[in-house]
Amino acid sequence: MIPMNIDLSKTEKILKKYKGKKGFLIPLLQDVQSAYGYVPKEAIDLIAREFNIFPSTIYGVLTFYTQFYLSPRGKHTIRVCQGTACHVMGGKGLLDYISDKLGIKDGETTEDGLFSLERVACLGCCGMAPVIMIDNDFYGNCTFQKIDSILKTFSSKEK
Repeated sequence: MIPMNIDLSKTEKILKKYKGKKGFLIPLLQDVQSAYGYVPKEAIDLIAREFNIFPSTIYGVLTFYTQFYLSPRGKHTIRVCQGTACHVMGGKGLLDYISDKLGIKDGETTEDGLFSLERVACLGCCGMAPVIMIDNDFYGNCTFQKIDSILKTFSSKEK
């Protein structure tokens, strides 16, 4: 699901907003990610040239902060809690199950672009453990059967 040609006109427009400013890199990268859903390599190269920054400096920022993505994201993001309560109640098994079911690992996106999978430290819903979150919705007391039903619902909505 990696696009072959990136329209850099969006990036060029964003760059104009930050010309001559200090402390611009993180907000600029946030704007680029908002425009594309991730920060494309082509945009990184353009930013590096325009602001005379080494690409490695930009990658350092992008890989340090978990808010940034270097590859296209799915339409829906599945976050699987791995906090203490969820771990004890089977959160690792749920992560493995979803990973196997979708054929992707943590941080990856399905071929059809429907789902991205993320392992998270804690979703703050310990009383409902184990918990997953899809987009902005929480699903507690998850089982493999419940996961199957949830994924089927999301997949059928897309058809």
